[in-house]
Amino acid sequence: MADFDLVLKGTLVLPDSLVPEGHVAIRDGLVAAVGQGDMPAAKERHDLGKALILPGAIDAQVHSLSQKNQEDFIWSTRAAAAGGVTTIVDMPYDEGNLICSAEAVRGKAAHGESQARVDFALYGTIDPAEGAKRIPEQVEAGVAAFKFSTFGTDPKRFPRIPAPLMAECFASIAPTGLTAGVHNENDEYVRAAMEKVKASGITDYRAHEMSRPPLTELLAMVEIYEIGAATGCPAHVVHCSLGRGYEIAAAYRAQGHRATVECLIHYLTLDSETDAKRLGGRSKCNPPIRPRAEVERLWRHIAAGNVTLLSTDHVSWSLDRKTNPDMLANASGLPGLEAMVPLFVKGALERGVPLTWAARLMALNPARHFRIDHIKGALEVGKHADIAVLTPERHVFDASRTGNNVVGWSPYDGMTLPYKVAATYLRGKLAYDGSKVLAEPGNGNFVRPLASLPLQGLSV
Repeated sequence: MADFDLVLKGTLVLPDSLVPEGHVAIRDGLVAAVGQGDMPAAKERHDLGKALILPGAIDAQVHSLSQKNQEDFIWSTRAAAAGGVTTIVDMPYDEGNLICSAEAVRGKAAHGESQARVDFALYGTIDPAEGAKRIPEQVEAGVAAFKFSTFGTDPKRFPRIPAPLMAECFASIAPTGLTAGVHNENDEYVRAAMEKVKASGITDYRAHEMSRPPLTELLAMVEIYEIGAATGCPAHVVHCSLGRGYEIAAAYRAQGHRATVECLIHYLTLDSETDAKRLGGRSKCNPPIRPRAEVERLWRHIAAGNVTLLSTDHVSWSLDRKTNPDMLANASGLPGLEAMVPLFVKGALERGVPLTWAARLMALNPARHFRIDHIKGALEVGKHADIAVLTPERHVFDASRTGNNVVGWSPYDGMTLPYKVAATYLRGKLAYDGSKVLAEPGNGNFVRPLASLPLQGLSV
């Protein structure tokens, strides 16, 4: 008689160790046993040889609805499944609909559940004109964190939150135990730098990095962490491209503050000397990609434990928004859901960084960060059987050939990857078989954080 529904055997990638000849057993969509050696009896068993078996990735930063009539959950979660990502955390800056109220959160959650192929959680934010008053109702509606920005990309869709209002928001969030995530660019400094670049007449790939010099990031990070320290709110910088930024975050943690920091896969992969020159507008993101020396510094910070999360900041802009010869005229952001996990494995292997960091930075830490670790984030008994299987198959990545993304381009096109996502399981069911996404729209669930702390003024 079969003890389990499914057993997978290979090298288990856990947060603190690699387990060769390891196996994970699944029953009723949950991890039921983890072991080593001979596989137990099951209805279905797969000995995957040298394959890596990882917890399904949680992408902490996705923009599924930044462009109307473009990607949406139906495509972002398709790319996620193909990339070994089993949960995405979607940002609140949807074109035409700022997610800043309980009504907006509930509406987006319902919309997501009708389209999503993998599970998802949601960020909330505020309308600066309303202040912090709608933060408690969004907590009750199920947001996993809040997002703000020190830079104003757009006054309606992606507004700047001035420091006094930021402090008010942090103070409102603090009693809930949720995290305040902030886009870290000093508005005044960026605008001055942009004007200087425009006056110089430089419009090619160099213009974007010149318009956002390192101090634009670092000054904003200090502001964010000081507000967190003053209010007692967990403060999170949602993307840092500079080694110095990780040193700043580590210093605040050493002082006892809850100061976390996120790296993006493109900061570990692309550089401004060669890749920005090659890609032009297809490399534009905020903050910008930096020189190769900075890329290598970030890998050292990963190995040192100074990075909290790794994500994509995924957004699939259509090519007409990414191919303007004037670098500053292009939209900012890159697609990455299909490639994040194999790109990290490639980079880690090349530098001797333990693969255990993959399980920590892309699964365990995000689950804890968003307070969904009661069901997500690890190959542990009782948690969702969310699993990514990577096999040692050298291949050249080409987004136009996979059929799993809406735009058909990627900044990683042409890169040779040593491992391939061969299967993705969501709650024990095969969502991707290595070539085709099997999970249908509506398969994904809205994931709410565990209410482990008392929430002032809320009934939970």
